[in-house]
Amino acid sequence: MSENIISVNNLSVSFDYQENFLSKKQQIKAVNNINIKIKKGSFFGLVGESGSGKTTLGRAILGANKISTGNVIFHDDDRDFDLTTINSKEMKEYRKKAQLIFQDPYAALSPRMTVRDIIAEPLEVMKITNSREETDERVRDIASKCRLNLEHLRRFPHAFSGGQRQRISIARALVSNPKFIVADESVAALDVSIQADILNLLKQLQHELNLTYLFISHDLSVVAHVCDIVAVMYLGHIVEMAPSRELFSNPKHPYTKALLSSIPSIDPENKSKAIELEGEIPSAMNPPSGCVFRTRCPHASQDGKEANIEMGLVEVTPGHWVDRCGVNCA
Repeated sequence: MSENIISVNNLSVSFDYQENFLSKKQQIKAVNNINIKIKKGSFFGLVGESGSGKTTLGRAILGANKISTGNVIFHDDDRDFDLTTINSKEMKEYRKKAQLIFQDPYAALSPRMTVRDIIAEPLEVMKITNSREETDERVRDIASKCRLNLEHLRRFPHAFSGGQRQRISIARALVSNPKFIVADESVAALDVSIQADILNLLKQLQHELNLTYLFISHDLSVVAHVCDIVAVMYLGHIVEMAPSRELFSNPKHPYTKALLSSIPSIDPENKSKAIELEGEIPSAMNPPSGCVFRTRCPHASQDGKEANIEMGLVEVTPGHWVDRCGVNCA
């Protein structure tokens, strides 16, 4: 049995782009040659700027985005699911085991359905239960675990606050008894106090239900609080990956250092300044050659040797991986 629940091997995801019907089709490589392992029972964090490919990677792992090259393997207790060779019947089985918590709790729920029907929908679509009584029992059980009471099940989404709606979304994702959850910016739209409540709920459910999370976020302070391992993405590549405490205390890549320096501090004695990166993130349609961070890197050389360096992670200390160009900047 594998200790990993997800193995991502040389994964790339590309999309066709055409500005208008007269122009030539172009390919956008949103995710490029990703290699990660997510251990069972872990809280795996994924951070980076908007447009870095975080959501595309999460959707590819769930089978929602077509894989261009490489593969994603889900390691179940009794078998493995390879998403590049999986058939429609196996995909239906995989859907029960891997679910998504959406970012926006307001847009993710149908306003025309009661909370009971929203949570029960996956059970009915996937044909997991055999009767309405069994469905209702599963709905009540997972609703209770997500701190929703029986009265809530009869109401419609408009009657709830953002935090309550997100608990409904979590209950819907967990009702099929999955083992792997992708939480895509699942607390970004909530107030700070509500964020803490939802994060504590996710941690509690992780222990109760033996869940594994891929947690996608912009909020580095949240990632530092809940995640075991953190991967940093930039323009479709992972540039650094390490255990959370190691990454935040000893970042190696200049992009990671810039991200961490931007975390606001409430300590008036902390007068450290954020590292300013010049320019904007390049377009995925025309990424820089070699090291994709070289156009904004404060350590880039005058001779442009970074343009000839191939992207790829190197293990600098046990469990701490850094892009090979970033190793020279550490």
